[in-house]
Amino acid sequence: MNGTGGTKGTDGPAARLQALFEGHRLTPTQRRIAHSMVRRAADVPFLSSVELAELAGVSQPSVTRFAVALGFDGYPALRRHLREVAPAEPVPDTGAVNEYQQAVAAEIENLRHLAEVLADPGPVREAGRLLAGSRPLPVLGLRAAAAQAHGFAYFAAKVHPDVRLLGEGGTMLHDRIDAAVRAGAETLLCFALPRHPREVVEALAHAKEAGLTVVTVADSAFAPVAKVSDLLLPAAVGTGLAFDTACAPMLLGRVLLEAMCDDLPDAQARLEEFDAKAAARGLFVE
Repeated sequence: MNGTGGTKGTDGPAARLQALFEGHRLTPTQRRIAHSMVRRAADVPFLSSVELAELAGVSQPSVTRFAVALGFDGYPALRRHLREVAPAEPVPDTGAVNEYQQAVAAEIENLRHLAEVLADPGPVREAGRLLAGSRPLPVLGLRAAAAQAHGFAYFAAKVHPDVRLLGEGGTMLHDRIDAAVRAGAETLLCFALPRHPREVVEALAHAKEAGLTVVTVADSAFAPVAKVSDLLLPAAVGTGLAFDTACAPMLLGRVLLEAMCDDLPDAQARLEEFDAKAAARGLFVE
């Protein structure tokens, strides 16, 4: 099913841009341009081809070839189309705020984009159903995505009977995926964030070959893991600081937990049991 997070049916500029790119076979450079456009959906209709090239870190001819790949005569025709289908006011000048405030503002925009995507809850509900039905449930996340996978697995283990965190790479990773399949796993959840390790792409390809359905939370529908994912849910990262910020992927992970709980009939009972045991042990300071 190779979903892209349910952008159809939403009405924001980012969602309409995403819909424009769906169904086209884009090169890695073109996916980079598309990703940059989605992240800056509000002001893309006002950018020249040179400005878009600088934003995406590609050459100006690459932007022209990208427009042609989408079926337009050139970039001016694409920009005219964007002004018609995704009208938006230019982003206000942020020169009066410092770089830290700009980073926070960018994350707020990422969360707004995620809210647009979640206007169609279908893909998340489908993901929740798949995760709830997999026993065991392997959860993969390496390097920058390790914290996201660990956080999901920590909470998921309180309601799901068998969660297996795959937080370390190496030669044993494929073996652990195979062990999960032998134990009855049907679905693997992956968190994939930049920079995307080659090992994650290879692990997901192996998981699919082993018969697992791969659900992936990634920074973009055009991320390298898209081609080895059955259901991809995008949540953008912030890039304004030295290290990327991942508020939207973290929140999407919590949304997936909620959707999974909805398909686990004993989830509430398990949570109440945990609370009772925690209270008896004095586990938390009130």
